[in-house]
Parts: sequence; C-alpha cells; structure tokens
Amino acid sequence: MSVAAETLALRGLDAPVTLRIDRWGIPHIRAGSLHDLFFAQGANAARDRLWQIDLWRKRGLGLLAADFGPGYLMQDRAARLFLYRGDMDAEWAAYGPDGRAICTAFAAGINAWIDAVEDGRAPLPPEFARMDTRPARWAPEDVVRIRTHCLVRNALSEEARAAVLAAAGPEVDGLRARLDPPVPAAEWDLGAGPLPDGALDVLRLATAPVSFAPERLAAPLCEAHRWSRVDADKAVVAHPQAFPDGSNNWAVACQRTATGRPVMASDPHRAHSLPGLRYLVHLTAPGIDVIGAGEPSSPGVMAGHNGTGAFSLTIFCADQEDVFVHDIDPEDPDRHAWKGGRAPIETVEEAIPVRGHPDQTVRLRFTRQGPVVHEGAGRAIAIRTVLTEAGAAPYMAALQGMRARDLAGFRAAMAGWVAPTVSQVWADTGGTIAWMAAGRVPQRHGWRGLVPMPGDGRFDWDGAIPPGDLPLRVNPPEGFVHSANEMNLPADWPHDRAPVGYEWHGDGRATRIADVLGAAQGHTLADSAALQGDVASGVAARLVALLPDADDPATALLKGWDGRIAADSGAALLFELWLSAHLKPAVLRAGADGDPALAAPLAARLAARLAPGDIAAIVAALEGDGPPPGALASPGGRRRVLTRTLAAAWDDAVARQGPDPDAWAWGRLHVGHFPHPLGVAGWDVGPLPTGGGATTVMMAAYEARGDFRVRNGASVRLVIDVGGWDNSLCINAPGQSGVPGSAHYADLAPIWAAGGHVPLLYSVAAVEAATRSVLTLVPG
Repeated sequence: MSVAAETLALRGLDAPVTLRIDRWGIPHIRAGSLHDLFFAQGANAARDRLWQIDLWRKRGLGLLAADFGPGYLMQDRAARLFLYRGDMDAEWAAYGPDGRAICTAFAAGINAWIDAVEDGRAPLPPEFARMDTRPARWAPEDVVRIRTHCLVRNALSEEARAAVLAAAGPEVDGLRARLDPPVPAAEWDLGAGPLPDGALDVLRLATAPVSFAPERLAAPLCEAHRWSRVDADKAVVAHPQAFPDGSNNWAVACQRTATGRPVMASDPHRAHSLPGLRYLVHLTAPGIDVIGAGEPSSPGVMAGHNGTGAFSLTIFCADQEDVFVHDIDPEDPDRHAWKGGRAPIETVEEAIPVRGHPDQTVRLRFTRQGPVVHEGAGRAIAIRTVLTEAGAAPYMAALQGMRARDLAGFRAAMAGWVAPTVSQVWADTGGTIAWMAAGRVPQRHGWRGLVPMPGDGRFDWDGAIPPGDLPLRVNPPEGFVHSANEMNLPADWPHDRAPVGYEWHGDGRATRIADVLGAAQGHTLADSAALQGDVASGVAARLVALLPDADDPATALLKGWDGRIAADSGAALLFELWLSAHLKPAVLRAGADGDPALAAPLAARLAARLAPGDIAAIVAALEGDGPPPGALASPGGRRRVLTRTLAAAWDDAVARQGPDPDAWAWGRLHVGHFPHPLGVAGWDVGPLPTGGGATTVMMAAYEARGDFRVRNGASVRLVIDVGGWDNSLCINAPGQSGVPGSAHYADLAPIWAAGGHVPLLYSVAAVEAATRSVLTLVPG
C-alpha cells in the first residue's frame, strides 16, 4: 500500500521531526531532541484536535464569552475562580527539572501550527468557520494553570449529605452514598448544616463542558446571569442526574501468564465526548520512547509503556475538597470570623471580554480556605480544593513517571502526583508488578470532610498525608494487582488518624475482576481484552436471586438468564429497565418515605436528593443487610417492592420494543452515540448498539430518565504485553482525529462498541509496516 508523504515547515523547530500516522490514526513522532519532540507533540495535537484544545483552553481560562457572547459570561467567571493563581516558580518546580521546558515547547508547537493555519499552509477545522471564531495562541502557563477539567471530590456530595441529614438521617443518606468504613454519629454534629439551594452551582458551572444551545448563543447581555446553572447532562442551561465515573486497571504477574511476561490492562472511564477525551501517541527521542494515552491539551502520556515499564491509572476515591461556611462580619463584608477574630476576604476584579459588547467586570472573592462560590444571609461559602495548590495540574506528574525505568523511579515520580488521586499500576520487564495510591490527600484532624464545615478556623487542612505513607502492594502472592475505584485501603488503615475517603464504588466491578484473574492460569492478552469487554453483572445475579418464585413471564425471563448485560439480550433490557428506571427510584422513595414526619412533597424532594443512589447500598437494603428504611424494613415489604417494580419494568419493555421478549435487545435502547457539540448534521457518530451497564467491568453508564444513551465509560482501552510490546492492544473512541471528515474521525467507534481493540505498535519495523502517511516537520 502506498504511503502519503507531506512536508511542513514550522518556525521553532531545531531539526526535522517525522510523524508516521498508522492505519488507526495513531501518530508515531520521532525527533532528535526533547525540545523538538514536545514541540512536535503540540503541533500534532493542533493537527488532529485544534478545535477541541482551543475550546478547552478558552473554557479553562474563562475566555468563552469573547468568542460566543454573553451566554458564556457566567461560565467564564466560574472558571476563573478555580484557576491556579499562585507562584509560578513553585508550580513549574512541581513538574520536575524539565517540566517548564516541555510545556514551553508543547505550547510553541501548537502556536506554530496555528501560524501555518493562518497563512494557509494547514487547514482550519470547520468548527471555527461555522462559529466565526479563530484559534488563539497558547502561553506555556496555559498548559498547567487550568484545573477545572480534573476529577476531584467530594464537595457536591457534602452538599447533598447535609440536605439529607437535615431532612432524615445518616441511614437514609447511605442509600445515596454508602460510607466505608462507617462513621461515628458524632461526626454530623460538627457540620455547618444544610447549604442554601444552588450554593454550589458555581462549582458545577466551572467544571461543565461547553454547550451551544441556540438560545444561549443568542443571549443578550442583560440575560448573561441567567446562564449559570447546569442540567443533568452537565450542559449549561438558563434556569441542573449524575453519572458514575468508573475505571479499571490490573497487572498480571509473569508466573500467571501464558508467555511468562506480565500483562497490564487499563481502561480509564470518563464522560463520552466528540472528539474523545483521550488521545494515543508515540513519542521517541534520545532518552525517551514512550507510547500510550494522554489528553490532547497536555504533553506526554499518562498511561502506556516506555519499553521497560508499563503504567496505568484509575481513580482512587480520596477526598480532595471541602466546603466551608464563613460568617461574614456584619460591620465589614470583606472580613469573616476566624479563630476568635477576623480574617480578610480578598476581592479581585477582572475584565472579561464579551463578543459584541464592552468588556464586563466581574468580582471574584477568596477566603484563605478557597474561592467563594456563594454569598447571602451573612454567610460566604468557599471551596477548599487541592486544584488551587501548586503542582495540581492534572496528570502532569506523568512527565516524570512515564520515563521511569523501574518501580523505585516510578514511585519517586508519583510522590509528586497531586490530582486526581489515582490507583497506579506498574509492570516491568524484570517481572515486577505493583499497585500504589498516588495523589495529595489533605490531612484532617478530628473531622472527616463529609459535610460542609464551619469556616471559623476550627477545621482546616494540616498539610497532606505524606506520599510515602499511602498504600503500596508489590508482587503480591496472588499474582495480580487490580483496582476499580473500590475501597482498596488496607484492612489496618488508621481511618481516624489519617482519613482518606469514605465514598467508594461498590458496583461489583472489582470483585468480578479479582474473580476472573484469580481463577485464571496461563493468562493472555486476549483474556485481558475480553475482561475489559466483560458484561457479566454480579449485581444482576444478586437481585434476581431475591425475586420470589413466580410463574409470571418477567420473573421467568430473569430466572433463566445468565446475568450478562449483552447488547443482543432481551433479558438484559428487562433487567436494566427494572434496576435503573423502576427499582432504584422505588427504593430511594421508600427511604425518603421512611420518616412519617416528612410531608409527601418533602419526601419527593428528598428522594431526588438521593438519586441516582448507591448501588451497593440499595442491593444491601433489599437483601435486608443493615437497618433498611421505611417499606424495606420487612421481608414482605422488600418482596413487594421487587415484584411491583419488575411488573412495571415488563410493561415498560413492552411499550418500548413490543410484546415479544424474543425480539427485545438491550443494544437497541442502549447505544454509543457521540454527538458533536455544535449539532451539525453529519458530524455525530453513532448510534452503535452497546452492551454493559453501570454494574459491569465494561461500565457503560446511561441516563435512566432519558434516552439511555451511553454517557460515561471507557473511550480508551490499553492491554500491554510487557516485553512483547508489538503485541499490545488499544482502542480510542470514536477516533483519533477531531476533524469532521477525517478518515480517523469515527473509524474506531464500531470496534469500540463491540468491545474490540486494534494494535498498539512500538518497534520501528512494526510502525513502518503499518504507516499510511508520513508528515515531516522541518524548521521554517
């Protein structure tokens, strides 16, 4: 097959750089120096994802209104509250001795590509023309100062818990978010009480993606403040259901594999988007030869391998933020109560450019505990988060970790990892496998960070838990390590002295992974690939076992089912409708109705607060484990909830797909669909029938009250043969390119939907054999 070749001159390169694009759209970049390598990575990011990274930059820096008008002004203000505003020398030092140089080269590469676009030597992505905007140039600081796309927790849960505790009790709140380990009742006496409605809307707005509703784009300046809330799909709306984030990774030791080499697998999950959140790239220069997945707006890769060690991550559910309620000095609105005296509230005024209008001045307020997100009734509510601290640019510690040659070097690099908190898995050619927690975990003394706290100085962070104290497992006797966002702290962890987190994923994924890996000998790459696509639900088996024997067709269908949430399964359709649209809401309503003092409207509001609910707690309540509330208190009450909701789910399935269950299929309702944010006909990808759900290793979460489209899951998957690198596998949905019409815009989506993979090639010979085009960048 012929290979297309092209040469492009870019100012800022020291020597030629070769980009080989393989048949799956993965660029293999080879340069003669680190500067040229990361310059070329920036240029390549602009080549494939310029609209995406330009939008991310403008969103993160609070510059959307300059392009899109008054409907974006409040989102700009919210984003600016959470920008890093500290000392840049400390910030750069956090990313190692060459972190600043790498980011400088990366930003220069983006800018050089924009230069080529502006003088007609490279194409302008069509979104810019459609929206009548232009890409902006980057400063090196832009790569690290933006923090609002990072996953941290648990301010929003604190808000919800405070509201539930005020209306009911901790047992009811456990249906929303089960705490592991349990927390003494005295903890709730420390809090500041419930927050006003909408108190954390600014936080939601700051972390929301950019939406392009016509009415938002057309909003006049006088209506700018109306566009300040976020709906269930995280779209900004004028006048706001949450999805579980879940990830999996594991490493299998050489004594358990068919080849005698370790196998590492990773599939970090996030909200699906178009283009996808992740990007696959191969970076080669003297001293570095690394391949894997990162985000297109950042240099390096966060998961992959370097020819000696393989590394990957999932979210480790540590708590990195807190809500503080400050009493404002009634005589001076710029001070608040603090340790028996007063402390200042700093006010910063910034001018935000707005398309078609003069710059608009906004006020940003900060206490010593963080940005103020709400003021009223004599109180200021602030968020303390690691994101505003030096070194917290997400994944940037990977600049050092991706070059580690052994576990000691990797662990040393992870000591500098701040956010998000992650479970890192390592496997190397020497046969070592390891799991470790990484991230900055605030040290709290005498409180646990589970509800909003008084901001008077009695409660604050006392530094962080030392990185070396976080858990580590090396070469365990079972021959594998794994994580799936579960409670994976050691059994003897001192929770009272060093509280890390209490809200974990109990969705059964970790148990399923451990069962499969623990039962296997002669584990292969194909086995790991199949496990990433595994749709067996342990939750389904537990719930179906609770159903009383009956001769109705719904019970018969589920009792004869294998518990796999397969795309072509009618029983899977019935089960998912039952679980998500009928059973879970009924259990939450039973919990809310458990307090006879609550009036019906208040109980309904409380049930909404509990949604979408904690699946582990809901199943445990139905099994009679613990003190189940309300109608679930007796075995008969639980049976009635199960059978009533199953009958409703059967009627629901009939209404959706007809009376014949043999013709039902989960994948007809549950589809992978990647809509372009601009809503342009022909730019969407999908729909694609997709299996899995929120309780399977192939986690594919959806909105039960909406269209059941897959909203969250793995877009990128990696399966690494440690030492047999060219055998490794990957996928990135819907495709590597973000340019509509590109051959690599949507080519990987059908493979992804089927749980498949493509090769992740590494050697020079394998890359050259798979090359379909070559772009040579030369000094201009």
